[in-house]
Amino acid sequence: MEPLTEHRHVRGPVVYGFLRLVNVPPARGAALEQSLVEYCRLHELTLSGLFTERVNEVNSAAFSGLMGALGVPGAYGVVLPSASHLGPKTIATARGKRIAAAGALLLMVRKAPLSPARRRRLGTDSAASRHRGHGPAPAREAES
Repeated sequence: MEPLTEHRHVRGPVVYGFLRLVNVPPARGAALEQSLVEYCRLHELTLSGLFTERVNEVNSAAFSGLMGALGVPGAYGVVLPSASHLGPKTIATARGKRIAAAGALLLMVRKAPLSPARRRRLGTDSAASRHRGHGPAPAREAES
C-alpha cells in the first residue's frame, strides 16, 4: 500500500523573496533573509529565489528580476518581511499593482499594525475590549 501524501515530500507553491536593503547592515540583512526562509518553511512554500535591492531606483535590477521570475509558469507569489520592502509609498503602490497584474500573491511575514481609526471601525478599540484583553470572538470552522 502506498503511503499517504502527508508522508511524502511534496513541493509547496513556488514563491520568490524580495528584500529592500538600502543602507542596511549585513547582520540585519541576514536576519531578514532568514525570516523569509523560516516563513516559507512554516507555510510550506518553496522559496525559489531571493531578489535583494540595494539601490534607490524605481526600476532596479532586483525588481526587474523579480518580475521576470513571476512570469515563469507556476509562480505563486512574492514574500516580503513587510510592505516597506517594496519601497516608499508611491513606489510600493505601483510595484504592488505590477505584482498583482502578474497574477502573483503578495505575502508578508510581518503585517502592518492596525491604526487606531481602523481598530475602531473593526470594533476592537473599545475600552471594554482593551480591559478584558480580547476582541471579537474568533470564527469557528463548520463541523462536517
